[in-house]
Amino acid sequence: MTAVLYHGPLGPIGACAADAGITHLVWGAGTLASGPLADQLRAELAAYFAGHLQCFSVPLSPGGTVFQQAFRAALLAIPSGQTRTYGELARDLGVSAQAVGQACGANPVPILIPCHRVLGAGGLGGFSGPRGIEDKVALLRHEGAAGLLI
Repeated sequence: MTAVLYHGPLGPIGACAADAGITHLVWGAGTLASGPLADQLRAELAAYFAGHLQCFSVPLSPGGTVFQQAFRAALLAIPSGQTRTYGELARDLGVSAQAVGQACGANPVPILIPCHRVLGAGGLGGFSGPRGIEDKVALLRHEGAAGLLI
């Protein structure tokens, strides 16, 4: 069964989940249709896009390697309205900027784990949203980081 959990400024958003939490955020319909986890995610997305929530508390279970888990923890440490560069994260994690870029692109739960807050040294970098960079810019503006884009 597929379901759209939230219709927002980036279009329809769905999710996939395991018992422990959200495993994937999906642009469109996902497999998580109902229940407490779906209700919490829906409520938190609505609060986030209404400007009332800066950090998600819905349980996440994206899995991944030790590096991916450390990388995601570093993303979660970036406050709303702020950004870091691929290079800064690479230096902190002891990997290449390319590895950080690849990890951003492979983030299974964008928005919830804020890969949109990571920028290139000389540009925006990429984003997995349906409209790519436009969605990244929209999220950064929503979080009050628009001044960083100028």
